[in-house]
Amino acid sequence: MQKFANYGIYSAHKLHKFSLEGVLGMKKLTVVLVVVLSLCLAVSMAFAADMKGTVKSVDAKAGSVVVTVDGKDHTFKADKAVDLGMVKAGEAVELSVEKDTVKSIKAAAAPAKKKAPVGC
Repeated sequence: MQKFANYGIYSAHKLHKFSLEGVLGMKKLTVVLVVVLSLCLAVSMAFAADMKGTVKSVDAKAGSVVVTVDGKDHTFKADKAVDLGMVKAGEAVELSVEKDTVKSIKAAAAPAKKKAPVGC
């Protein structure tokens, strides 16, 4: 009888150990997955950039646009969904660029006008 009882305790101890290892293993797996997904998100965001600049030239036939950003000219290819007819040379624009391809382009919002001070 003693031998059988010890075997039962041993089994319960082993079962408890495996359950605890399983829980810890799942937590480790969850942490690893969260880290991997965060890195993927950060990398994908690094390839897409939003910038403001001034259109220097537009070539709708070639599907390219030259934009001056911070004093430097950059030539970009336009995505098929981008309508280059909406922008013209000299216009201030906001564009979303992924690698060397413009994903979206729109006229930059006009700066807010300062209100005149009110008072005596």
